[in-house]
Amino acid sequence: MEIIKTPIQDLLIVKPRIFTDARGFFCETYHEMRYQQAGITARLVQDNQSQSTYGVVRGLHFQREPYAQAKLLSVSVGMVWDVAVDLRKDSPTFGQWFGVELSAENHLQFFIPRGFAHGFSVLSPTVLFTYKCDNFYTPEAESGLFYADPNLHIDWKVPADKIIVSEKDNVLPLLRDWQRF
Repeated sequence: MEIIKTPIQDLLIVKPRIFTDARGFFCETYHEMRYQQAGITARLVQDNQSQSTYGVVRGLHFQREPYAQAKLLSVSVGMVWDVAVDLRKDSPTFGQWFGVELSAENHLQFFIPRGFAHGFSVLSPTVLFTYKCDNFYTPEAESGLFYADPNLHIDWKVPADKIIVSEKDNVLPLLRDWQRF
């Protein structure tokens, strides 16, 4: 596997080794020891999966401390534009975001440490999105930021008139109105 650093410290892209032949492909999607050796030391304790259709934007979500979650994200079917926003109080990149295309074809994974908001937009007709977390989901700690915050300038790669957002995500606060970690 290859670890690709991003412009934001600790935010990583993982490119697993893919073995292909006439039958299809094989790849190792997680091996605790190899990930730890590569610097991803979060102990992953919960797996989640979501299915969505084209134009859906989910996010920007996070859990407040002490229930924050690191996530290892991937796509089994389809394609997404995956985005992380740095919310770490003392980070030199606070308020900056980074995005990466994750797809069933490129097999990339996105590691987002604790202290980030996360969201994605669906770029294919349907997507099966999977992620591992290093902390259990705690409803009382759920929080988020408005996906279309004009100060973040996130390009979701979907025309504005095609974006589908939940009512809950449509009323999340702007970054400037949110308390830092």
